[in-house]
Amino acid sequence: MRRVVAIANGKGGVGKTTLTAGLAGQVAATGLRVLVVDTDPQGNMGRDLGYGLQDGSSLGLAITHGLPLDVSRGVRDRLDVVPGGPALWDIAAAFTSRGARGASLPGLRRAVDGVRPEGTDDDYDLVLIDTPPGEPILQELVFASSDYLIIPTRSDEASLDGLVVVAQRFAAARAVNPDLTLLGVTLFGVRAGSTRLIKRVQSALHETLDGAAPVFATSIRYLESAAVDMRSRGLLPHELEQVHRADKSLRINRLRQGARVDTGDSLLSRDSSAARLASDYAELAQEVLTAMTQKEAQARVEVAV
Repeated sequence: MRRVVAIANGKGGVGKTTLTAGLAGQVAATGLRVLVVDTDPQGNMGRDLGYGLQDGSSLGLAITHGLPLDVSRGVRDRLDVVPGGPALWDIAAAFTSRGARGASLPGLRRAVDGVRPEGTDDDYDLVLIDTPPGEPILQELVFASSDYLIIPTRSDEASLDGLVVVAQRFAAARAVNPDLTLLGVTLFGVRAGSTRLIKRVQSALHETLDGAAPVFATSIRYLESAAVDMRSRGLLPHELEQVHRADKSLRINRLRQGARVDTGDSLLSRDSSAARLASDYAELAQEVLTAMTQKEAQARVEVAV
């Protein structure tokens, strides 16, 4: 069953794109089919996944004119991408113009629903949509097209303010898409088990949503050296760990052979740090998939009753 998940915050720099790419790669590595849709005009997903920057024109025309989407296939095994880019800046103006005439845009969900994995009759198991922080119209279009919402946040006040902003947009979006479910809040760049931060996040969302929001138990640690290594090489967290293993094995073999070890292109991050970061993403991916399964089981029970 296809699940469409929006990843959003009202502030930039909270790990949104990095989280989307890391989760997508981790879920695909478990054997599920994943589609990433980058609705950010900055198009930074291209750096995280290593396919380079694109203009986003296909996605823009799909949203505004209902044209078929161009999909970058095989970015990873079982992972395809609809790239974003600068052309998406035009969507807000198109939305406003159509609205003034009493018309609407074809929207995102119809375009995404028309995309299927290549060479198989199977559907995508998961669609992850990265959203821009400062474009409320784009966020609203994504929310209207999604089943679930994940909000990443850091521990600073500005990030928590951004969390409240996107929570307010979520509450408004449910008037259009009542099936949209807040799956949880992900703590990015903090220590696991930061109970004081978790309480602050829950309190902020309680005020906005009139109820405590779920906060995932797994947090994502932020390591500057690992972030540089991943973006410069287009690697995902579990891939960086694999590169470290191969690099370490090569160095050991060369030392045993008495050969010179070249450090000119060495990684900035440590192998132990890369392993812990990869573990964070693996645990969070499992937690996200479990949370969706539980929400769906609960919904079936409520329908039966």
